[in-house]
Order: sequence, then C-alpha cells, then structure tokens
Amino acid sequence: MDSWVDGQPADVLSLKDRGLAYGDGLFETIAVRGGQPLLLDRHLSRLAEGCRRLAIAADHGVIRAELLAYADALGDGVLKLILTRGDSLRGYASDPSAAPRRILQGNPPAAYPVAHAEQGVRLFPCTTRLSTQPLLAGIKHLNRLEQVLARAEWRDSEHAEGLMLDQTGRVIEGVFSNLFLVRDGVLITADLKRCGVAGVMRAELLDQAPALGINPHITDISLEQLQWADEVFVCNSVYGVWPVRAYAALGWPVGPVTRKLQTLARALLDV
Repeated sequence: MDSWVDGQPADVLSLKDRGLAYGDGLFETIAVRGGQPLLLDRHLSRLAEGCRRLAIAADHGVIRAELLAYADALGDGVLKLILTRGDSLRGYASDPSAAPRRILQGNPPAAYPVAHAEQGVRLFPCTTRLSTQPLLAGIKHLNRLEQVLARAEWRDSEHAEGLMLDQTGRVIEGVFSNLFLVRDGVLITADLKRCGVAGVMRAELLDQAPALGINPHITDISLEQLQWADEVFVCNSVYGVWPVRAYAALGWPVGPVTRKLQTLARALLDV
C-alpha cells in the first residue's frame, strides 16, 4: 500500500525534514485487523504525551482521522505513523512556523513463529546499555540508535529478543518489547522514569491485571531479582505476549500468570 504524507499518497520526503536530520519526532506502530487500528486510544494518548514533551503542535483530530482512513484501506497489517516537527533550515533551532509532518506507512501482518508464543523465547544478553534521559523516558521518539545497536548484537535464530539494561545495570526492557516478571503471584515491571519506552500493551496489562486477581507493581529491577522470578515474559502491541524461557544461564517455566495475560493480550489484538 502507498505511503501517505500529510494525508496524501506520496513516495518522497523533503530533505529539510527534521525527523531525517535530527530524529526530531515521534512514531507509533499499530496493529490493524479488519481495517481497524487496535488499541488506538492508547497509541494516540502516548503520541499526545510525546508531543507535549517535545512541544510539537500537532492536530490530533487530523491524525486520528487519517489513521482511521489509512487503516480502513490497509485492511490487515501493521501501520506505522511517523510525526516529525516538519521542515527547518540548517541548525538545531526549529522554525516555530513550520507545520508538523504526518507520515503513514503500511506493511503486511507481522509473521512470528507460533513457538514464540506457545513455548517461549530466549533473550539475548545485550551489552548495549540504555542512556538515562528523563526528558525522553517513556515516549516513543525517533532516536532509536540504542535499539539499532542492540539488535545488531545477535544474528542467530535461537534468540527472538534481547534484554536491555540501563547504565547502572537495572533491567529495563527488551529491544522491541517491555518485560515483566512474576514473583509470588505479583506482576512486576520496570520503572521507566529514567529511560525505556512505556509500551501500549504494557499499559493495558498493568491496567487490567487487578481485574484478573493479579497485583501489578512498578519498581526498579535488578538482574538478581530476575534470577528469583517464577515467570518472565515480554510483550508489545503487535504480537501480544511471549513467555521467556531463558536468558543467558537462567531459565523459567511458562507459568499460569503469563498464560492468563497472554489470553488477555490475544483478545485485545484479536489473534
């Protein structure tokens, strides 16, 4: 399907765009089923928070309308929205009169091995560390070189995802997912005030866990705590939940809390 730029089919982009020059912008990756963008309100809420933090004056009504129209035309697949600050001249200073640029791209549905969800995955121990920057923590900005470097650390099919730590060795997230552990029935995930991406599926699981009798807890996580976990899983808004069966020398069974939340994620994504 053709990409759209500012609501029109296009295959070119201005060389003055600040997203290209500086990564000055945000993005959302959204699963689409039957022409409907899934978890749309969650995605748009995170986008709005990113715009607030970066002071990008986007028209969110226009963004929603374009997303719905593009998803309807896409049918089934994965939609990527890129929002940049728009054009500027040379230099870091932005042009306050520049209009933000909206880019929509469509791809076929993501295809992952069934075994990832059923049997669990192995995480690669990434040496690339996440930098601490509270101003950007949580939002999905365009600067993803840390993830690019981390993903380049493994090429084998044995590892489906990598685990990323911060500069002090705290466990933060996967390269393209959020990580949860379960200990004594409590659902634990990392505090993302310093770095990391506050995932859409992460937010859904945290919100809905209490209704399933699961107590969620957000806190700093050490590798030692990971070792003591009863269950570990990763999640995102495209594939849902993957149990984690191994990381380095550590291993875990696919437990009942993971399966319960996996069922919830499948219902949310209609997969």
